[in-house]
Amino acid sequence: MPSTDPAAPAEKSRFAAPDPALAALTRHAGFTVTRVEPLPEISGQAYVMRHDATGAHALWLACADVNRAFAISFRTPPADDTGVFHILEHSVLCGSERYPVKEPFVNLLKTSMQTFLNAMTFPDKTMYPVASTNVADLENLMGVYLDAVLHPAIYERERIFEQEGWHLEADDEGRLSYNGVVFNEMKGALSDPDDVLYQELSRALFPDTAYGHESGGNPRAIPTLTYEAFLDSHARHYALSNSYVVLYGDLDIDRELAFVDERFRGATDRGAGAPNPLALQAPVRPARVEVPMATAPSNSEIGLSYVLGTAADRTRVLAVDVLLDALCGSNEAPLKRRVLDAGLADDFSAMLVDGVLQPQAMFVLRGLRPGAGEKFRALVESACAELAEGGIGRDKLEAALSQAEFNLREGDWGGYPDGVALAITAMSSWLYDDERPLDYLRYEDALAELKAGLDEGLFERLLRELVCESAHCAEVEIVPVEGGSSAEEAAELEALRATMGEKDLETVRAEVAALRAEQEAPDSPEALATLPRLTLGDVEAPAAEPAPADVDAPLPCIAHELDTHGIDYVYHYFDLRRLGFCDLPYVGVLTDLLGRLDTARHTASELDTLIESSLGSLDFFCETYTRDADLSFAAPTLVVGASALAEKVEALATLPSEVWGETSFSDLDRIRDVLTQRKVGLEQYFVGSGHTAAAARANAYFSSAAVVAGAMSGLDYYLFLRELLDGWDERAAELPGRLAGLARRVFTADEVVVSFTGAAADRARFWEAGGTLGLPSGADAAHRLAVPAPAVRDEAFVIPSDVCYVVRALGTSAADAGTPGCWQVASRALSFDYLWNEVRVKGGAYGCGFRHTREGLSALWSYRDPSVDATLARYDGAAAWLAAWEPDEDELEGYVVSTVAAHDAPVKPRALARRQDVARFGGREGGWRDELRAQELATTAADVRALAAALADPAAERAVCVFGGRAAVEASGVAFGSVTELC
Repeated sequence: MPSTDPAAPAEKSRFAAPDPALAALTRHAGFTVTRVEPLPEISGQAYVMRHDATGAHALWLACADVNRAFAISFRTPPADDTGVFHILEHSVLCGSERYPVKEPFVNLLKTSMQTFLNAMTFPDKTMYPVASTNVADLENLMGVYLDAVLHPAIYERERIFEQEGWHLEADDEGRLSYNGVVFNEMKGALSDPDDVLYQELSRALFPDTAYGHESGGNPRAIPTLTYEAFLDSHARHYALSNSYVVLYGDLDIDRELAFVDERFRGATDRGAGAPNPLALQAPVRPARVEVPMATAPSNSEIGLSYVLGTAADRTRVLAVDVLLDALCGSNEAPLKRRVLDAGLADDFSAMLVDGVLQPQAMFVLRGLRPGAGEKFRALVESACAELAEGGIGRDKLEAALSQAEFNLREGDWGGYPDGVALAITAMSSWLYDDERPLDYLRYEDALAELKAGLDEGLFERLLRELVCESAHCAEVEIVPVEGGSSAEEAAELEALRATMGEKDLETVRAEVAALRAEQEAPDSPEALATLPRLTLGDVEAPAAEPAPADVDAPLPCIAHELDTHGIDYVYHYFDLRRLGFCDLPYVGVLTDLLGRLDTARHTASELDTLIESSLGSLDFFCETYTRDADLSFAAPTLVVGASALAEKVEALATLPSEVWGETSFSDLDRIRDVLTQRKVGLEQYFVGSGHTAAAARANAYFSSAAVVAGAMSGLDYYLFLRELLDGWDERAAELPGRLAGLARRVFTADEVVVSFTGAAADRARFWEAGGTLGLPSGADAAHRLAVPAPAVRDEAFVIPSDVCYVVRALGTSAADAGTPGCWQVASRALSFDYLWNEVRVKGGAYGCGFRHTREGLSALWSYRDPSVDATLARYDGAAAWLAAWEPDEDELEGYVVSTVAAHDAPVKPRALARRQDVARFGGREGGWRDELRAQELATTAADVRALAAALADPAAERAVCVFGGRAAVEASGVAFGSVTELC
């Protein structure tokens, strides 16, 4: 539901009833309204339309949200594994007819007030969504995106295909290699066993349809894609008759439809053939498939998928989502507990695969024990048969249904603006049936049907049909092996090299030189002048943030009285500076275990059910707060966060305190299960988000706060967990006493601050029910935490991946005299100009960037990068580039506008409250954001150039941290102080 920037009641009332001027069959700027329906889920209306001239589908989700959005999507089911639609998604944003610059997408990132700007390739569609709070900016984004998809420069510039897709390279010794942004992105993606398992299950389930192919592209197949097939795919699929447009928010709809119509009328008819078909797969039950993969033995997996029907049955899809939560949502859920107790593997989970024509329920077993593959399917199916016959448990089902209802009503999309998230959601039915764009935007009727079905055995029948009587299912096992795809690629390139003479090698080098020349050629002033841009005059002052207040309560309390749409949020912040540094890894263990074990009043299973039925969320996690310009300050904190519907606010006061005050740590088997799952999760994080892990580790070479964070939840915590589990038989006995004692020291009234977000009346009920939350006074209130001094060094961490994540970090120095606001502008310039061109465009990394913290740390990072040393060499040039930066007036203004817009971007009430809490614990005064914004607005080019001294200062210490495959690490010329194998 729209909850960013709440509108005034008068504004909301505009959308309470349909606009008579937009009645069905009326025409507006080349569009005909086909029907109008109320959509209470967004407190607005849905207007379904068709474009008269082209047949393009359109939908306006009309509501009071001023974070407006636009998306255009195309049905793009793949016919092979070349990733052609993924490469097209990248390539069309590299210049177009109206905007003949090399990187209009990046120019928008530099200059726009966007709150979302990206593109996505799905298994059967490609989407181009944007969002902005500024109408002029939204139209600029719409204009660039529409020209990109309808008139891309790919037909005139073949080098775009080579840069974004793939090309061949040859070094001085004649060794061949493939490079390309999507090629390297997918090498990284398919280093993750979960991604490989998902794709191989899809291949087994859908051998005759598009879902049997890897839409992102398989690196083994990407080099088989020709430029001609690439262009043909665009011509056949990017036709307006194959498109779907969503407009969202408080818009002058006639104006926006006229804008879209004008762009549509200029679309090129390429006279191409029909798009690829998107057909239903007839039921299949293939034999179990074993897929070899170059990964660590601990990453073995097996997956079991059951097709549940089609996307047309929205209620059934939601019912399966609820069912899987009830069966496998926690360690104590009945199916998950049965599988864990069988001892087949480290972890077991279930997920709904939706947003496709034939959704599936997927069960995944990770970290297999010997023989697990032969037993898994029989175990799952026999357990499901017993549950279908004997009952799942009404309390479990009610709790899972309550959790689903809370999540739907809260509408927290994980950082996506509401309009973008709803556009994606609409496609879950619309892509497959032109008459059904609203099925997945609605949920009230489906929830009511599922509640009524509780008394009629609906979920037991569903389980029987889904698993026990399935005619459409598949099983795939990931078998770790040595070598794998990298060895296959090397052999393929060696074979190709054997067919080539010196003249062929010179041709390859000449082609790469031509590509480099095009990449390095600057856009002409005339081309740059075509880009739409905002000025500082377009930047409106944001509404003042509602200030938090310290209020009278039994415990120190920060009150955030925000419009939360009937949901309350509470965070308890427990200061950990009374502890010793050696206690911090056990704090990490504590946060992993709380809420997942028995308490004095409830078994773990009962507690899990109670939490799901009463709360929206209950989380225990660690944070470490910093102070500006002080690398030695560290305030480790254990945070307990919870949410609930306002009518259940009493549960916010009683359930968290039961968990932290009454948990029993005596069940060592369950503790080992949880910690093993946490270890597996961290290993997946290192492979999938190595840039984040490497940056956090690099920060710890300079910052005490980063050292502390690493000990509680980062790399050092992982190493602690690994050692603990490896020596479990010797060390487990100490855990119950140590954890119970630690909990008594942490959860005290002396070191807690409570933050409550919601209505004042709800807050009063919270304190009335909770009192002092059962917290005793601490015996020792002295802060005594001594943090080991950070040590600067170069490190590498080996992960099972064909790509690298490369970070260079720099500590603060006397030369670092810039303001935080100036550093924000400089960060955007470095990230979207120098690093984008050098590391991504030329180097082939999927992502890259620069970040400077208020503590005084600078870091350059890359994501899914094919190289280490070449990237580090490019990092070496960053300071000189910044020192020589001479933007013209428009370019500088664009950077300032986009920086301020990012500062002003609307956030959900929970996120706003958390931001204010963190600022308080970091010692920032109430006006710090206004000061930061003023600094951004005042930044000059000379201010930015002056920051180069901090990056180039020879007195500043530097360090390198790399996460990557062993071959890349060993090939690097960096003299790493240590090389550690992680997983």
